[in-house]
Amino acid sequence: MNVDQLKVEFIKFYDEGDCHVYFSPGRVNLIGEHTDYNGGFVFPCALSFGTYCLIRKTQNDYFQFRSLNQDKTYKINLDSITKAFPKGNWVNYVIGVIAQFVKNDGDLKNGADILFWGNVPNGAGLSSSASLEVATGVAINQEYNFGKTQIDIVRYSQKAEHEYAGVMCGIMDQFASGIGKKDHAIYLNCNNLEYELVPIKLEGVKIVIGNTNSPHSLDEGKYNERVEECRVAVEAIKPSKKIALLGELNPAEFNLFSDKIISETVRKRARHVVTEIERTMKAVENLKQGKLEEFGQLMNESHDSLRDDYEVTGFELDSMVEAARKIEGTIGSRMTGGGFGGSTVSLVKDEFIEQFIEQVGKEYTEKTGIVGEFYVAEIGDGGKRIE
Repeated sequence: MNVDQLKVEFIKFYDEGDCHVYFSPGRVNLIGEHTDYNGGFVFPCALSFGTYCLIRKTQNDYFQFRSLNQDKTYKINLDSITKAFPKGNWVNYVIGVIAQFVKNDGDLKNGADILFWGNVPNGAGLSSSASLEVATGVAINQEYNFGKTQIDIVRYSQKAEHEYAGVMCGIMDQFASGIGKKDHAIYLNCNNLEYELVPIKLEGVKIVIGNTNSPHSLDEGKYNERVEECRVAVEAIKPSKKIALLGELNPAEFNLFSDKIISETVRKRARHVVTEIERTMKAVENLKQGKLEEFGQLMNESHDSLRDDYEVTGFELDSMVEAARKIEGTIGSRMTGGGFGGSTVSLVKDEFIEQFIEQVGKEYTEKTGIVGEFYVAEIGDGGKRIE
């Protein structure tokens, strides 16, 4: 659906008149998984698909929210705009962001009519929720002249996920959606938010996303369980080395203190985090030097660690990655996102892409009974007004 078509839909719901259009992308993480809430490095990039937000300020004392992707619509008075709905209501991601502006920057004096449409596949692990949050944040910031920075909007979006969706996520997804730049990935230190935009120069190679169509749902508890296990690991190590996050340990230090973690499960979780941060640092250096084979090997090691130590992959993701690695032109393949379903990301040589999509799709369906989907990724810009 293009912008003109979206405007027709907006007028259908809200009557004639001008509206402004904002867009914020989904993201794919090339490497660095479950490191963001541990203060480590990640390496995501914004995608060309995401969430569109059409907004018209009104003189009304209420907001109206509709989504072309959802059946339920909402009309919320200004004096109730910070009140969360029961779990499972999509509007929580939206009002969660608006609530951050109200709490930090002052009350809203008038409402708005808002329409959303997104083309990030729901449940694919490509951050449809962060895309929705950042699109909301960019629109509210500009329409109501709050004057916040893009980093402020990223932080507000993360807080919305914590407080209104109940997912204790790190900041990677919102950061990629807000700060992304066309044809660049973001090398982000999640401990201090220092970042570098790294050009993606993949001569003769493309990024291919494989959607397992086995939707993940991070609000079902497994994600928060991993966050808690990492906290337990930190508490176990603290008496021996003062740390606040696992990202403050290098692999040698972890090996020195790992015996302080009594639970073998928690020790495995911590080992993944520490080694994944090291892999991410090495992978970025390899990419800068044009060493794609080495980058791909680190992607493979990342998935194996997520499978064996962090245990967030599952049958569908593992099946797709196993099939991908059988293709001669696959340089590296791994799950991407929070896991428990979702998508894979692979580096594939151009001349093998057609074979990759056909054979990986065939083997995946034979093994799982599910039809996967594949996208050759285009790297786009972060959240902004487009019209």
